[in-house]
Order: sequence, then structure tokens, then C-alpha cells
Amino acid sequence: MSDFQFPPDILDFKHPSFESLHHYARALSAIRRELTPRQKHWAHASLRVNATGLTTTPIPYKSALFEIVLDLIAHRAMVTTSRGERWETRLRGQSLSQFWKELNDALDALQIFPNAPKPDFVDAPSTYEERAVENYWRALSQMDILLKQFQSGLRGETSPVQFWPHNFDLAMLWFSGRLVPGQDPQDEENADEQMNFGFSPGDKGISEPYFYITAYPLPAAFVGSELPTGAYWQSDGWRGAVLLYKTVAASDEPDALLLDFWLTVQKRGAQLMS
Repeated sequence: MSDFQFPPDILDFKHPSFESLHHYARALSAIRRELTPRQKHWAHASLRVNATGLTTTPIPYKSALFEIVLDLIAHRAMVTTSRGERWETRLRGQSLSQFWKELNDALDALQIFPNAPKPDFVDAPSTYEERAVENYWRALSQMDILLKQFQSGLRGETSPVQFWPHNFDLAMLWFSGRLVPGQDPQDEENADEQMNFGFSPGDKGISEPYFYITAYPLPAAFVGSELPTGAYWQSDGWRGAVLLYKTVAASDEPDALLLDFWLTVQKRGAQLMS
């Protein structure tokens, strides 16, 4: 049996604690985006997985650095600086406005003034169930390991493995190296031929957690080609390959299942893009 074992039930977009984590992650992203120098494909707005949760990575401010972490094991938000300062607060289901105020008051006290706009959300107290968050973290941390393992074997440029707070996705882009005909080469979002490999906690189109693969632009004969056992092609709302989380969690070899899914579809996409 594999060392990788995924919890059978994890926090999804319908779980009461999802809204809290979504708020907290969006808050960190807003501050990182405001102060981090621009990076390709909006990588300056994403978060990264670290050993305990999600991090902004070090953010420059004047001649110093600071970092904000959502520790999903100790259930705390923490700010540390390159001057040796530290602040933390417990994650307890506070509303976005309350969390935003606590975080920005702390940054003010540290003489850090990001002036970032607060993320736009309907503001209300929410729920934070530690056990549900810990199960989600167990799954997310293993996904990060496996995506990086998959990434290491790819030729050509890739994005970092990164967490996108807006959609609550963990994802990585692979670039073929070719430009899309008819697109402005300076418009990287639309000019770079690419495939996206990610994990979603579910949405209105697929109401449970799932792994996905999409391609841009979509090659002819890509959708409908043979997929590994358990995966299927999604065509309602968007088109791409899907492997449900529950299928991975039920497997004795979830790492082999995921890596085979990513590798098989990537090879097929790369062939069709050439």
C-alpha cells in the first residue's frame, strides 16, 4: 500500500468551514498582490503550500520582508518579518471584516502599510471546524507533493505549483513553448499555449471535489480521447478531463492513480498541440 493516503471526506465548497478559509485566503492574496512585484500569469497573486498550511511567501516592503501564513495545523494566522517580529491570531470563524481588521491592525503596528482593498464578500460570521480543516490540509499537502513530482518530469516551462484563493484551487500550468496564432505575443494570458493541472473543492458544475486538466487552446480530438480508468471528460460548462477526489481517496495507490492521470493526459495534449 502507498504511503499516500487521502482522507475519504474533506472540506468542499458546500462545507460550513469553506467560507471561512476562503475569506482568510482571499485576504492574504489581496495583500500579496498589492506589494509583490508583478509575475507572469498572475503568480504574484497566488499563495503557496508550506509545511503547515498556506503562505504568501516573503513579501518585500521597503528594505524588509514579511510573510503571512495560515497555519492549518495550529489554526492560526501569523505574520513574521525579517526584523524578527511576530504576530498571530487564532482562526475561529471570524467574519472577513473582523479578520481583515485584525490582520491590518497587526501590519500597522509593524509599520507595514499595504493599502490593499478588502476582498469583496458578503460579510457575516462563519464556521471553523478544526477537524474538517485538518482533513483538508492532509489532502492538500499530499496533492502539493504529487503535483511537484509530476512537474519535475516535464520538459519545458511550468508555473509554480500554487494555490489560487479566488477559486480555491491548487494548480500548475505547463507551457508548450508555442504561441497561439492571432494573439498578441505580449498578452501572455492569451498568447501562451498551455495545459492546466489542478484540484478543485467542487463548484456549481461539479458538486464534489475533483482533479481537472484543461488545455488552451483546446486541440482538436483532445476531448474524447482515451483516459485512465476512473477519469472522464467534462463537457458541461467547460471542457477537460476530470478525476473525482473520491476515486483517488478510495484507491490503495492514490499517488500512482493521480500521476498516471496527469501524465497520460499531458502526453496526449502535448502530441496534439505539436
